[in-house]
Amino acid sequence: MSIDTSAAQAASTALLTDHYELTMLEATLRSGAAHRRSVFEVFARRLPDGRRYGVLAGTGRLLDALEHFRFGEAELEHLRRARVVDDATIDWLASYRFSGDIEGYAEGEVYFPNSPVLQVSSSFAEGVILETLVLSILNHDSAIAAAASRMTAAAAGRPCIEMGSRRTHEWAGVAAARAAYIAGFGTSSNLEAGRSYGVPTSGTAAHSFTLVHDDERAAFEAQVAALGQNTTLLVDTYDVAKAVRLAVEVAGPHLGGVRIDSGDLLQQAQDVRALLDSLGATKTRIVVTSDLDEYAIAALQAGPVDVYGVGTSLVTGSGAPTAGMVYKLVQREDADGQMVGVAKKSKDKQSVGGRKYALRRLENGVARAEVIGIGDPAQGDTDDRSLVIPLVRDGQRVENADLQGARARHTASFEELPPAARQMSRGEPVIPTVYED
Repeated sequence: MSIDTSAAQAASTALLTDHYELTMLEATLRSGAAHRRSVFEVFARRLPDGRRYGVLAGTGRLLDALEHFRFGEAELEHLRRARVVDDATIDWLASYRFSGDIEGYAEGEVYFPNSPVLQVSSSFAEGVILETLVLSILNHDSAIAAAASRMTAAAAGRPCIEMGSRRTHEWAGVAAARAAYIAGFGTSSNLEAGRSYGVPTSGTAAHSFTLVHDDERAAFEAQVAALGQNTTLLVDTYDVAKAVRLAVEVAGPHLGGVRIDSGDLLQQAQDVRALLDSLGATKTRIVVTSDLDEYAIAALQAGPVDVYGVGTSLVTGSGAPTAGMVYKLVQREDADGQMVGVAKKSKDKQSVGGRKYALRRLENGVARAEVIGIGDPAQGDTDDRSLVIPLVRDGQRVENADLQGARARHTASFEELPPAARQMSRGEPVIPTVYED
C-alpha cells in the first residue's frame, strides 16, 4: 500500500529545534570539536511512575523528518535576521546533510529503563543538532503508544477506536492516531492519519446530528439511509431505552451498533444488551465512549461492551504525556583518534558511558531481563534476542518497515512479557534492566 506522507512532511524540519543546539554547533565549529566522531544515545532513565513497560513509537516519523532536515534559504535567512549564529555557522548549515549511522529498537518494541532505543553515530556537529527533533517525536509518540498499549491490553481483544483529535494540537492528533494504531487500536477518527500513514478510519455521528433533525426518528432514518443498516446509532441524546427501541425499529434487527456516551456505562451497557436481545438485535454491537482510560476499560470488561472509543486520556498519555527520554553523548573521539566513553555524573541524572548493545533475555519464550552492555555481546547458548537494528547507514535510510510491521512488532514483543505486564495496578518494571561487563 502506497501511503502519501507529503502533506505532513513536505516542509523543512530544520527549525524544529532549540536555539542552544545551534549555539553549541557554532562554539564547537570554532573549537574544532564539531568534527570529532561521536555517539549519542536515547534512553529513558525511568518509566512513568507505576508503569511496567514502555513502547517505542515515532521512529518512522523521525526517519521521515530526518530526510527533510535541510536548511534552505528561508531557514538560513531567519537565522541571519535573528542573529542566532554567525556567518561561518550559517555556511556550514547550508550544506548540512546527515551522513552518519543511526541504529535503534524496531518501532513498536517494548522498552525498559535505560534501554538504548536510538543511537546516532556521526560527527558531534551532525548529531547534536538532531537532539530536539529526535526527542520531540519519540517522547510524544512513545507516551501515546504506551498508554494505547495499556488500553488494548485492558480491552483483551475487544476493538478500540482512537478519537482524540479534538483534545490536542491538530498535528499531534495525527501522530497520536499513528502511535495508537501501532499499539493495537483498530481505527482512528482522524482522516489525515488515514491519508498520511494508512491508519484505518471510521466515524458515524455526534449529538448535533440528532439535534439538527426535527426528532430522533428523522435523524436515525437519515443516517441509515446514508450509511446502511451496519451503521452505529448514537442512543443517549434523550432517553436511551426509547432510542434503542427506535433504532431497531428504523434499522431492523441487523443494526450494526449503538453508541453510549454518558451515564453509568457499565449499567447502561447491561440494560441496552438485554433490550437489544429482547428486540431480536442479538448481533448489534455496543460501543461505549465518554472519557475512557485503561482503568475504565478494565472495569467495563465485566459488561457486554463490544467496542471502546477513547479520546482525551489517550492523546495525553493517560497521565504521562511524555516518555521522559533523553539524548546523551556516550562516546567521542579523543585527541589520539580513539573512541572513548563519556558519561554525565551529576546527581540523579547519571549516564553510562560507551556505545551499548541491548538484548532481551528470554526463558522458554518469556522475557526475564533487559540486558545492556558495552561493546559486543558475549556469544553463548541463550535465547537472548538482539534489540538494536540498523536504521540509517552513511546518511541513507535502510529501515523502511511500514506501520503494519511496527504493529506486528508491538504485538510480538508484548506477548513475550510476563503476565504481570497486563496488570493495571502500579508497580515496578515487569523485567529488570541488567548491565553486563
